[in-house]
Amino acid sequence: MKFCSNLDQPSINIKRFTIQPVNQILHSSVSAFYHDDYHGGDAERRNTPQSVENIICTLKNQFKDKSQSLLETTSHFLTEILMEDLPKILQTTGKEALTVCVIPRAKKETDYNSNQRLFKTTVSRVVEQLTHFHNGTNYIIRHTNTRTTHLDRSGYGGDGARPYPGITKKTCTISPEVKNKDILLIDDLYTKTANIDEDAIQAFFDMGANSVTFYAIGKTVSKF
Repeated sequence: MKFCSNLDQPSINIKRFTIQPVNQILHSSVSAFYHDDYHGGDAERRNTPQSVENIICTLKNQFKDKSQSLLETTSHFLTEILMEDLPKILQTTGKEALTVCVIPRAKKETDYNSNQRLFKTTVSRVVEQLTHFHNGTNYIIRHTNTRTTHLDRSGYGGDGARPYPGITKKTCTISPEVKNKDILLIDDLYTKTANIDEDAIQAFFDMGANSVTFYAIGKTVSKF
């Protein structure tokens, strides 16, 4: 059974920003939302349950060292955030419905086990429970490795290419179903200087999406 997304609920407690055009990557500005600031170097926050730092790092499960119970608990915390935020985004956009897609992880889909894909599967499960949302979480699938930028300095970045204009269309399969759809593109973390999300947004426009709205659980706090 789907839960009503309650379009009459006031749009509060969600942060908004605008993703600006980036030369050769994103051609027009896009409305964007995020749940909370992300402090990448804060070890205390990373170890605090329910913080965005903890949720993001835990669900990545980069080294496959997280227990099943911890992953399930953290997935529940993410579910609560999404159930609160997604209806507010829908209301703010004024769209009748949104098709939800998820930015793929840096490596090809088959390089991750099910306990490393919990961010995506949690988003999918939430979308299936909400009215006015369509599940497009499998509309973009990475088939070729790219560099894991946030792990590059520590030597765990992998063997893929670093971000470049058009990398999404070169390394991912995007379903033609996105054409004429109003897309809500979700990522776990937005970092302005990475340009991964900007490139994916433009790829959806190039594939004929009617509109693209962006949402991330965390947004990296600028150091400048």
